[in-house]
Amino acid sequence: MGGSAMKTKQGKISIITALVLVGASIVTLFAVVLAQASVSLKDSAEKVYIDGVCSVEDGEWTPTVPESMIETRFHHAVIRGRLSQYPKYGEKLVIISTNVWYQFLTDNFAVSNKRPDDTSPLKNTPGTCIEYIEPDYLDSELNLDLYYPYQPFSNRDLSDLIDLYVVDDNGIYSLILNNQYFLLLTALIISSFGFFVFPIAGFVLGGINLRYLSFSVLSFVGGIHLIFKILYPYLPLWIHDPVLCMSLGEATIHIFCISMLLFIKVTLMEPRHGKISNLVLLGYTAVVVIVFLFSPLGVMDLYACKPISHIAYVIASTALTVCMFRELRTNKEAKHALITLLPITAALIFDALNAYLGFINITYLELGTVLALAYQIVNLVIDLRIQYKEAIRYQQLQKELYESRVAIMVSQIQPHFLYNSLTSIAMMCSINPETAQEATITFAEYLRGNMDSLKQKTPVPFTKELEHLKKYLYIEKLRFGEDLNIEYDIQATDFMLPQLSIQPLVENAVKHGVGMKREGGTVTIATRETETAYEVIVSDDGVGFDTESVKNDGRSHVGMDNVRRRLDEMCCGKVEITSQIGQGTVSRVIIPK
Repeated sequence: MGGSAMKTKQGKISIITALVLVGASIVTLFAVVLAQASVSLKDSAEKVYIDGVCSVEDGEWTPTVPESMIETRFHHAVIRGRLSQYPKYGEKLVIISTNVWYQFLTDNFAVSNKRPDDTSPLKNTPGTCIEYIEPDYLDSELNLDLYYPYQPFSNRDLSDLIDLYVVDDNGIYSLILNNQYFLLLTALIISSFGFFVFPIAGFVLGGINLRYLSFSVLSFVGGIHLIFKILYPYLPLWIHDPVLCMSLGEATIHIFCISMLLFIKVTLMEPRHGKISNLVLLGYTAVVVIVFLFSPLGVMDLYACKPISHIAYVIASTALTVCMFRELRTNKEAKHALITLLPITAALIFDALNAYLGFINITYLELGTVLALAYQIVNLVIDLRIQYKEAIRYQQLQKELYESRVAIMVSQIQPHFLYNSLTSIAMMCSINPETAQEATITFAEYLRGNMDSLKQKTPVPFTKELEHLKKYLYIEKLRFGEDLNIEYDIQATDFMLPQLSIQPLVENAVKHGVGMKREGGTVTIATRETETAYEVIVSDDGVGFDTESVKNDGRSHVGMDNVRRRLDEMCCGKVEITSQIGQGTVSRVIIPK
């Protein structure tokens, strides 16, 4: 019995280990493929710039800065000059722009991402674009006119908005692999763990584990958002609508924020905090929906709505974090959630400040998400360790429970009881054969009930236990005759209890109570239902005993110890015994509802 349970739990742990290994293998395979592709395309693209002069906000003309051309924030800028490197045979110039309007002019060629004939309400949204230019148009002076339409200035320098590359036919894909290889791999790891490792691990560890399930959503959405963020400048390779590219990029960050709020919500246990979290989550989602409605209506585009969504998220996350802090003392899940969210929240704050202030050209969200993922992986390993220890403990408990059932079964059919019962039946054979026959059948059913108890691992209905007690008392009645009176006062039967948990109490009442009294006595079995529990009361008017002296007599009371332990382990029940010498004993079994 215990061995099978142990194998089941060990099987669960093996499944989770296999999942982690499969996930690691998939990520490794992708990493190898990306690395090989990156090596094969290594020389397919090279970044260039316009070597000449530039003017910011219609100011003075100054020399361009190598590589970046302009290193200051701007709304309007113009750059004139020639390419730092001219395309070779079979190569082209590619312009990758992000959230900026531009017009690229030569003496005999012009290209622009402006759409003057577009009647869409989103005509003022630049989005992201990729444009190829043949080398034949690049042999004269170049003019690049730029306009950044958003407030506040969130561009750190020109390279955040527009890049120029000399590429061959595979050049754009080379840029993705060479420049974003490690970030793409990181996003893939985060997304893969969220997709199948955490949700399945949570289920195997104990049904639907909301903490792991909500974090799996957070991890998966976070990985998808990072992928979109990394590939955002290159989306026009697959999606030709610049506005749709921008909308998808903005949608992923909103969904990521919603999944973070959801992760906080599922960790809150207090009903009041649950209501607050529902309102906060609903409110933030409403803000996101309204922001997305603004864009098609032409009020403002999604990128311009960033400050609104940032403020809404700060308010929502602050409210839920306060609720989480209030539950730290009583809710262990809140502590785990708080530690998980700290690096992600800090990353979002730094990214927001970085967008407005531009103090360093890195992205923090990847680092914050990786730290949160690492913490959850450590928690998963700890949970596996706890699960393994619980499996060992479960095996031990099953073994002890089986041994206790054997001990109880054996204690109910002691040799003297068999001898006395068979002797009584034998005497009845000559006096009253019909009674002897009935007694024999009852005795056989009693023995069968004791043997069946070895197979019973769960509590049984009280009615079944009562029927078994009646068989036992019927046999004892044959032995004691008029000296033993049995009374029943059954007022509640709709509850469960461990099999053979009442019989030791009845046996003590018969053998050590009325059985020790010269004139005999009465054993009463009663049940009661209270607001919080069910009670089984076994009382007798026998000789009684001193409960303190029994506790300190140095003898092993195996039967009662087994009853107490089985009641506690199987239904959180307990036994209370009171007795007075010369007046009798009352044994009360209390089973919480």
